[in-house]
Amino acid sequence: QVQLVESGGGLVQAGGSLRLSCGASGLTVSSYTMGWFRQAPGKEREFVARITWSGARTSYTDSVLGRFTISRDNAKNTVYLQMNSLKPEDTAIYYCAAEMNTARGWEYVYWGQGTQVTVSS
Repeated sequence: QVQLVESGGGLVQAGGSLRLSCGASGLTVSSYTMGWFRQAPGKEREFVARITWSGARTSYTDSVLGRFTISRDNAKNTVYLQMNSLKPEDTAIYYCAAEMNTARGWEYVYWGQGTQVTVSS
């Protein structure tokens, strides 16, 4: 059974940093493209960052470019999201997910339960 567990969220002042972790069981993160998403109150879930299965490519939504970094520790089977220079607009529940090639194409199939990030001004 696949399980993704996020941790590391919390309350931080604007300009501060947090590192989110996504521990995986039942799948090997180095075999999947892994992504981070977030959902703010009253808004739809949005893409934040992804790292390909090879680790060779990363991508980010424009609003976090230069501030967030996605990485992976294969030995720990964990994906990270380092978040620096946090802004109040980064406040959201953050989710990690694993992408698979399904009958509908590439899609994020496995999701964690989320971790709350709150940035105070």
